[in-house]
Amino acid sequence: MTPTIIGLLSFAVLVALIFLKIPVGFVMALVGFAGFGLLVSWDASLSLIARDFFAVFSSYNLTVIPLFVLMGQVAHHSGMSGRLFNTAHKFMGHLPGGLAIATIGACAGFSAICGSTSATAATMASVALPQMKKYNYDPALATGVVAAGGGLGILIPPSTIFIIYGIMTEQSIGKLFMAGVLPGILLTLSFIVTVVIWTRLRPDICEKAPKATWKERMASLAGVIETLILFVMVMGGLFVGFFTPTEAAAIGAFGTLLIALIGRNLSWRGFVRSLDETTRVSCMIFVIVAGATVFGHFLAVTGIPSNVGIWVSGLSLPPPVIIGLILLVYLVLGCLMDSLAMIMLTIPIFFPVVTTLGYDPIWFGVIIVLVTGMGVITPPVGINVYVVAGVARDVPLQVIFKGTSYMLIALLATAILLVLFPQIATFLPSLMR
Repeated sequence: MTPTIIGLLSFAVLVALIFLKIPVGFVMALVGFAGFGLLVSWDASLSLIARDFFAVFSSYNLTVIPLFVLMGQVAHHSGMSGRLFNTAHKFMGHLPGGLAIATIGACAGFSAICGSTSATAATMASVALPQMKKYNYDPALATGVVAAGGGLGILIPPSTIFIIYGIMTEQSIGKLFMAGVLPGILLTLSFIVTVVIWTRLRPDICEKAPKATWKERMASLAGVIETLILFVMVMGGLFVGFFTPTEAAAIGAFGTLLIALIGRNLSWRGFVRSLDETTRVSCMIFVIVAGATVFGHFLAVTGIPSNVGIWVSGLSLPPPVIIGLILLVYLVLGCLMDSLAMIMLTIPIFFPVVTTLGYDPIWFGVIIVLVTGMGVITPPVGINVYVVAGVARDVPLQVIFKGTSYMLIALLATAILLVLFPQIATFLPSLMR
């Protein structure tokens, strides 16, 4: 068999093993190891897997991941998400669909210090769903908004997916973070507009919460100030060039811990759980990255990435059509597999194609992060839907998926706007030093 055929068969084996619920990182490492052994030699394959795993787990660049994860975990266990929702509730709860809008705003704020879609969805589900149930919000609206709002964590920096993409493609992580700011705001506004239209067309699906006094609103702003301080400190330092991404992550983690201790909002038990969950999440990500590195080296030997690039370059199609086809592939794959694993598998194939066509790699990073974000709310994988279902045990899965289908329209509209106006993603990075 030719290397290309072996490579294609390896993809089939990979997908089959993933559907058997074997951890993605181990699957990619195993298939990559076996494929490299068949094409080169088993001694070389043993050397490859040892070298790649050591290189990933000792990488200085990847230390940014556990630091940002720790930042998000401390913020979660110190109750920052609840305070963010309380502020949004006081200002917007009295509007039609106000609690749903408040949930989206709180998700956006928490995403700015968390960076994990599932963590944001789980946190906001426990905080917001009881309030929306109290005011008779339709279950599809309430759960759909929480699941989709949690997806903001994949786009609004700091985002783990941006970090992985930057390392794989040798792009500036700081510029990728800044590139996600305006699209993140645009997506947040798109979600809000969707809720407004939804509740205007069907005013019977929710009740208005009592209007808060201005005194109550001002008192609640303390919940926003601490988040704003952290975001400005981390992203502002990156923007003006004071910090590297790793330094910004360290400062963010320390600042979150300091704010939690000063406010006496973090118990010893919460601190231990933050460390435990940070270790678990970071190890999972590192194993996936290491496995994907092994698989990527195997793919390079098969010649599939270069062959795909040559084939696409030879197509008599306009570049926008090719980009559209690539995004369609991401959209389909996002329904079938984990977003991080999908990024690791597809970047070696599609990134050379995109750069050959002359597209900005920073812009492409934002686009695929946005499109893969659709995968967290679409069946059958839809990880955020399952996270919300774990909190709202009385709401069937199909009802939650029905709610996220409305929010999916907002995601598609945002993706189209970014394709038509790439400056939305590239403007802030162009101002960086």
